[in-house]
Amino acid sequence: MPLFENIEQFKNVDPALQWAIFIVGSLIVLVAAVSVAISIWLSIKYIVYNRKMNSAKLSGGEAARKILDKNGLQRIKVSVVGSLLFGNSYSHYFKKVRIRRLTNKKPSITSLAMGAEKSALAILDKEGDKDMKTRIALTPLMYFGPFAFIPLIVVGIAIDILLLGSTGVATIISAILGLAIYVVSFVLSIMTLKTEVKAQARACQILKEENMATDEEIEMMKELFKLYNIQYINDIILELLQMILKVLEFVAKMQQSSSSNND
Repeated sequence: MPLFENIEQFKNVDPALQWAIFIVGSLIVLVAAVSVAISIWLSIKYIVYNRKMNSAKLSGGEAARKILDKNGLQRIKVSVVGSLLFGNSYSHYFKKVRIRRLTNKKPSITSLAMGAEKSALAILDKEGDKDMKTRIALTPLMYFGPFAFIPLIVVGIAIDILLLGSTGVATIISAILGLAIYVVSFVLSIMTLKTEVKAQARACQILKEENMATDEEIEMMKELFKLYNIQYINDIILELLQMILKVLEFVAKMQQSSSSNND
C-alpha cells in the first residue's frame, strides 16, 4: 500500500519505491544520530588526552617537525590552523602538515598523536604508497563530487527545456554523470580511511622506535585513533545512504514525469 499517497511529491510513485525512500530516510536519521553521539565521545577523549602531558614533552608542532626532519622531509612545512576540532591534516598540494592551534604548542598525548599521524601521511606520500597516490589524485572529487549532483541536474533540465524540447534525455544523462561522480567520491572516502589507518600504525611505530612515547601513551593514542576511525566509517555509511536516497528520489521523479506525459 502507498505510504505517502496524500503527499503531492509522491503522487504516481510506486508504493515499493515510497517505502524504500522512507526506510533509507529513516536510516539516515538513525546513522546521523549515532554520528552525533560518536562525535561527542571523540571530542571528550580528544580534550581529556589533550590535558595529559606526554613524556617526551613535545607539542604537536614539535613532534611533527622532528619526525619530518628525521625522514628527510625538511621541505614539508608545519603550520597552525584554526581552533575548530579535527583541523589536523596533511596537504600534498601545499606541502604542509597542519596542526590545530589547540594542540600546536601543548605537549599533550593528543598533540603528539596528531603531529605524528599527520607526519606519517607525509612519509607515505614520499614513499609512493599506492593508496596515498590514489587519494591525492582524486582528492578534488572527494570534496566537490557530492556538491556536483544538484547543479548537474539543473543544467540537464535547462538543456532539455531550452534545446531539446523537454525530452528528458539531458536530465537523465546529467543525473547519471552526477551519480558517477558521487560514487567516485564514496570510493575515495574508503581510500582515505585506508591511508589514515596506515599512517596511524606508522605513527605508533615511529614514536616507539624513537622513544618519543611510552607503551601506555601509545595505547591512549590508539584509542583516540580507533574512535576517529569509527566516526569516519559512520560518515561513509551516511554518505552511502545519502547517495542511495538521491538515486531513489531521481527514480521517483522519473516515474512522476512519465505518468504526467501519459496523462
